[in-house]
Amino acid sequence: QVQLVESGGGSVHTGGSLRLSCVASGYSVSRNCMGWFRQAPGKEREWVALIGRGTTYADAVKGRFTISRDNVKSTVFLQMNSLKPEDTAMYYCASRADVLCWTGVTQYKYWGQGTQVTVSS
Repeated sequence: QVQLVESGGGSVHTGGSLRLSCVASGYSVSRNCMGWFRQAPGKEREWVALIGRGTTYADAVKGRFTISRDNVKSTVFLQMNSLKPEDTAMYYCASRADVLCWTGVTQYKYWGQGTQVTVSS
């Protein structure tokens, strides 16, 4: 049974930082593409950062967010720096059963429950 559990969300002011974690049980974070997605109220879910053989970032977060993983702990991280109000959203960890990463939401089979990030000005 694959389970993804996120943590680390919270409320910060503009310019602040947060580090999200996603612990995967029953699953290899090194052999499968792992991603962070987010969904703001009234908007569609969008991809933020992906890690498979390499890493890739959405333009909106490039240079501010860093995705990484600890294979031993089966954990994926999202370090978020220089946060902006427009980063406010529910953040989800997701994975697809392949090391190749795609940006489409429908490509991802496994999802966590989400962790809320709120950035105030």
